[in-house]
Amino acid sequence: MKTSSNIFVNMKFFIFLLYLALLSMLGFIATDMYLPAFKAIESSLNSSPSQVAMSLTCFLAGLALGQLIYGPLVSKLGKRYALLIGLAVFALSSVAIANSDSVMMLNIARFFQAIGACSAGVIWQAIVVEQYDAEKAQGIFSNIMPLVALSPALAPILGAYILNEFGWRAIFISLCVIAFLLVLMTLYFVPGKSKHQDIKPSAVSYGQILKNTRYLGNVVIFGACSGAFFAYLTVWPIVMEQHGYQATEIGLSFIPQTIMFIVGGYASKLLIKRIGADKTLNVLLSIFGICVVSIVLFTLLFKTITIFPLLISFSILAAANGAIYPIVVNSALQQFTQHASKAAGLQNFLQITIAFGASSLVAMWANFGEVAIGWGILCCSLLVILGYVLKTEQTWGDFAHHFTAPDPARVGIVANAKQNQAD
Repeated sequence: MKTSSNIFVNMKFFIFLLYLALLSMLGFIATDMYLPAFKAIESSLNSSPSQVAMSLTCFLAGLALGQLIYGPLVSKLGKRYALLIGLAVFALSSVAIANSDSVMMLNIARFFQAIGACSAGVIWQAIVVEQYDAEKAQGIFSNIMPLVALSPALAPILGAYILNEFGWRAIFISLCVIAFLLVLMTLYFVPGKSKHQDIKPSAVSYGQILKNTRYLGNVVIFGACSGAFFAYLTVWPIVMEQHGYQATEIGLSFIPQTIMFIVGGYASKLLIKRIGADKTLNVLLSIFGICVVSIVLFTLLFKTITIFPLLISFSILAAANGAIYPIVVNSALQQFTQHASKAAGLQNFLQITIAFGASSLVAMWANFGEVAIGWGILCCSLLVILGYVLKTEQTWGDFAHHFTAPDPARVGIVANAKQNQAD
């Protein structure tokens, strides 16, 4: 009897993890799944390639803006109803895209589809933080976040299959079905009231959240590591083309980073159990720093005739990122366990903003190939250092001391005191 009960509990927890994984990947699936259909959409709607590409820009704009919507909405309605509203917006927008008869309608619907997808990206993190203690939450983040790396690899493959069998509109109907499945799972797994229902925490503004140096430091590390990742991804296809590689080989070159990102995420769990999250983060940031030095050497200081030193360096950096993300996300959100949705929304907004900024900057100098990657990753690494210093300080005043010029009078007093002691 006990055994069957344990099996049921374990199965329920496994399905719950699957639910969280789907929530975490929803925005990425919606981003990548329709990429193979660009040409088909262009022909169907009599539009230009740039107009269809604009649908991705509209989605990213909605994805960034939507992060800030659901924190306040959760405060008013609770996680369950805010998530249901977001999933409904996502589903309805997906239906609108599937029935689009112009590229303008498609792009507007993509913007609102991203707004809906943000509910999943924000609230799943809040669910974890509010339902579990810091140690258990860390384990769940370490299980779920590496799976996000599978989205860019698997979603286009699934999208291409649906495109070939049923046409491009069926891709968005499939996204609607996924949203409906998540609605059913939300009704089962997410209670109408949180465990803090008897606690009436005072309202917190985004400004107050940003005043927490430990929160902001972890978020800056998260965003800067993501920025380094996107700086590489943005220019890497151009680098491979400059080295004479074809489209198939370019696609295959992203597999090592995907695998290493997942391996890093799960390896961090073992390291955390042995030495704790703080020491693990120090080790991982050291590995990240070594990779940055290696990438700078192979891009800015020495001209290499092969892509493999850079590919190997970045694959190891991807593993470090996969391990770093769960730690800094959990550490940031633990600062605001009673306002986790708002903190998660702001965190995701800042992360997307930094990553998008890094991608945009290196894209401007994409013709310089690996040189652009080197400078982009170097700049992001400086932000990582800034975030690390910030997270170790209790207040902004403590952080400001790192940038305070020495007072000559005080230096003189200290010097005289030392001289008197010597005498």
